[in-house]
Amino acid sequence: MFRLVTLNLNGIRSAADKGFLEWAAQTGADCMGVQEVKAQADTITGRFEQVAGMNGHFQYAEKKGYSGVGLYTRKAPSEVLIGFDGGEFDAEGRYVETRYDTAKRKFSVISCYFPSGSSGEERQAAKFRFLDRIYPHLMQLKAKREFILVGDINIAHQAIDLKNWRSNQKNSGFLPEERAWLTKLLTEGGLVDVFRTLNPQAEQYTWWSNRGQAWANNVGWRLDYHLATPAIAATARREAIFLDQRFSDHAPLTIDYDFTL
Repeated sequence: MFRLVTLNLNGIRSAADKGFLEWAAQTGADCMGVQEVKAQADTITGRFEQVAGMNGHFQYAEKKGYSGVGLYTRKAPSEVLIGFDGGEFDAEGRYVETRYDTAKRKFSVISCYFPSGSSGEERQAAKFRFLDRIYPHLMQLKAKREFILVGDINIAHQAIDLKNWRSNQKNSGFLPEERAWLTKLLTEGGLVDVFRTLNPQAEQYTWWSNRGQAWANNVGWRLDYHLATPAIAATARREAIFLDQRFSDHAPLTIDYDFTL
């Protein structure tokens, strides 16, 4: 069994103060993708480069206290790729890929943090640029290897994926253009929203605003995903959104796959 976790930390130091490290030690994860690390190498080294016996691989944002992604792995990868576009979004620290290649299979795990467009038109434009760049990258990857991309993609796909869908149709994260992009990825693009293959139920959220009583009233969004190539997605057996303890404004999403690295 291969257990893969994804969690937007909203700051690794903040999450650690809230019990993230202790929780991670008990999860039995084989890999864990984390996003919004909000730290640089000097903070990670000596404190967070290993979590729960897994070694971390990171891409840091150039801007301090911003973005940044990591991927913790129990098995040493055959290759680690940091970044994907060589420019604007690599500077923001949004992509880490670990590869596990054998004679039988070429397989990658990716931790990715899609931009949020909620702060204004400029960032929404950046989000659309990111979507335009990540799509062909994933298609090229899919032509060569199996993979699972985990992360905060900052898009709720369908009405079932957020509480107040009617009032959010003009808000970033649920814009028609964003949803259409994800639909294309899951149809023409051939990737699979693994969580939804296992759990078709409503009110399965992974993020809650810090405003008002969103958490208390479960006014949430499903923004965190496992997106996989079909053969790998078909091995998914169990999913779990961890709600018993809060390390962040996001909840950890765990999926167990019926294979081993």
